[in-house]
Amino acid sequence: MPSPTNPDARFGAHPQTPAVQIWPGVFRRTIIWGDRAMVCEITLPRGTTVPAHRHPHEQCGYLVSGRLEFTIDGVSAVIERGGGWFVPGDAEHSVVTLEDSIAIDVFSPVRDEYK
Repeated sequence: MPSPTNPDARFGAHPQTPAVQIWPGVFRRTIIWGDRAMVCEITLPRGTTVPAHRHPHEQCGYLVSGRLEFTIDGVSAVIERGGGWFVPGDAEHSVVTLEDSIAIDVFSPVRDEYK
């Protein structure tokens, strides 16, 4: 599916992708998406919080750098660099940023509001 920055839609480029604030201090770059999955980079400065929320999309993530405390359906874990997470659709989840962090999130189905 074509995107505004890449009409071919086979490749995404970080420099061509605008950063959008999704929570106070937390920024998302939607790198690429297809018909059924979407890849986003999330930048979270130390001390920021993503409040408890839920969405119908499944969400898998990988922590490129930093440390996060994730809570998914009442179960918490500290995620270190190189770790990952899975949030089932409609599961309540939140994040506390323990260090400046960069995460990659994959959503399925595609989040239309993130295109």
